[in-house]
Amino acid sequence: MLAKRTPLHPPHSKLYSLSSYTFLSQSTTQLNLPPDAYLKVLCLNGRLKEALIEMSILGTDVRFRGYDALITECVNRKALREGELVHSHMIKTHYRAPVYLDTRLLIMYAKCGKLDDAREVFDGMLQRNVVSWTAMISAYSQTGFQSVAVGLFRWMLRTGLFPNEFTLATVLASCIGHLGLEHGRQVHSLVIKNKYNSHVYVGSSLLNMYAKASEIHDARMVFEFLPVRDVVSCTSIISGYAQLNLDNEALEMFRKLYNQGMECNYVTFASLLTALAGLSALEYGKQVHGLVIRRQLPFYIVLQNSMIYMYAKCGSLLYARRVFDYMPERTVISWNAMLVGYGDHGLGREVLCLFKSMRDVKSDAVTYTAVLSGCSHGGLTDEGLGIFYSMVGGKEMEPEIGHYACVIDLLGRAGRIEKALEFIRNMPFEPSIAMWGSLLGACRVHGNVSAGEYVAQRLLSMEPKNAGNYVILSNIYADAGRWEDVVKVREMMKENTVIKEPGKSSINLNKTVHTFRSGDRSHPQKDKVNAKVRELYEKIREVGYSPDLSCVLHDVDDEQKERILLGHSEKLAIAFGLMFSSQGGILRVTKNLRICVDCHNFAKLVSKVTKRELSVRDSKRFHLMANGTCSCGDFW
Repeated sequence: MLAKRTPLHPPHSKLYSLSSYTFLSQSTTQLNLPPDAYLKVLCLNGRLKEALIEMSILGTDVRFRGYDALITECVNRKALREGELVHSHMIKTHYRAPVYLDTRLLIMYAKCGKLDDAREVFDGMLQRNVVSWTAMISAYSQTGFQSVAVGLFRWMLRTGLFPNEFTLATVLASCIGHLGLEHGRQVHSLVIKNKYNSHVYVGSSLLNMYAKASEIHDARMVFEFLPVRDVVSCTSIISGYAQLNLDNEALEMFRKLYNQGMECNYVTFASLLTALAGLSALEYGKQVHGLVIRRQLPFYIVLQNSMIYMYAKCGSLLYARRVFDYMPERTVISWNAMLVGYGDHGLGREVLCLFKSMRDVKSDAVTYTAVLSGCSHGGLTDEGLGIFYSMVGGKEMEPEIGHYACVIDLLGRAGRIEKALEFIRNMPFEPSIAMWGSLLGACRVHGNVSAGEYVAQRLLSMEPKNAGNYVILSNIYADAGRWEDVVKVREMMKENTVIKEPGKSSINLNKTVHTFRSGDRSHPQKDKVNAKVRELYEKIREVGYSPDLSCVLHDVDDEQKERILLGHSEKLAIAFGLMFSSQGGILRVTKNLRICVDCHNFAKLVSKVTKRELSVRDSKRFHLMANGTCSCGDFW
């Protein structure tokens, strides 16, 4: 006969209800409950330690409901030690656990990070159902062992047990890496064959799998055939476009789904902000920020980080810093986003100042990359080298290959080409394409023909189809007046069927993106735009502008070179912006390639004569021109 026990709480009631977990009695009458029920009461009231003591007293009297309550509480708390005690008690009392309890034990070990123990439980199960298999597959998938998860799924199929929708959704999340797409397509076939493709969980997982594999058309097809679209599937397709830099498509998809009544969560907005950053669509970004505020979304660090990134990429450091300063909590990603923003704008001093204020945040590899890159863009060569050499042999962060690449860029921008070559020869890594590429650009800027030829040879042997390397080498020869070598480089491009990416610049006016290409003759306003460029050209000549003819890579007379320069895409976009934008405000131009010296000088002087601020974001960084000067200090 079970001894009577004292009440769990100060007595308030006449009757205890298992469903409400309350005592309704005013008396001190002691409870008389079956062992399993009493263990459940203790667990439901958060008294796990007392429940474990009671378990040890009861011995073999503990049955299914008691063990279930104990293991569930251990899962909820991620209480590994207590879970091990329950498991040990089951073994010592020779309790033959049903499939359900073994699965719960497996889940408990997996939740506590004990994957080997979870697998031991799984392997020791006399019977397994679809939930057991799914739990083990999910444990591997969520801890980075995706290939093991896929292998386990195959084993499950060989046993003749068919997966349910949760198994399929889980294994699809594991289809990543080298053979991920192939495995994913096989699972997709299984999904279609067994008519699970209409299930929202499976559909969303299929969509995610294709998006992560860069198969966005397949992802879109899955999305279009979903009978019901929830916030997860809608966010997945928007995020898939954004991750592949298909920013216009991401924005259009958001507009379409939002107009159809799509529910948005913080992940939806974070994905959209990433796309808007790629488009430099500041006005849209501000609207999304306002929408987040109006919807009173809870504070999420991920969303705030995306806002910092968007504002910085759109050239609005003031707003980026404002979001950063008002964050009640920051992660290292928040700091990194702000550091990268300052670095992209060439504000090296601000980068160092912010870096020094990271007292309570542990820096990571990205932090040091951002700081070294900021020093490089800001012309702080000695400061950057000091930070790098403090890392070498340091306790906090050992330099990685990306940090070595930053140092090469740092030295190259400063014109210390020979020092950069020596650094490459002595570093503990094989030089990457990116390292040679940044050094080749430095050779062009500083007119080092011999080093440029050497670096170009290395690059062309590594990636013979990259047009950019041929173009920079051609630029180096053109700057030196070696036109025969320019012709040879162009012939090499033809032989290797390499096509140069044309320069193009975009400007967003009245929610419409206008794109111009060099020498553009397709824009409907081309005549007016060209006339405006000529007008600006005449005005800035009066304040000292002289065209930099070295930026023309053709062996033609000076008059023809001037005409070519006036057709550069940046000039066309700036002229269009001045013609059709309201007075005041910053004109924001985005270019796909690096801005040339002549366009840089042109934009600076246009800002002076028109009293308008110009922001030009090229492939490398931002240039904010105001009253004849640029934020880069003519160092880029």
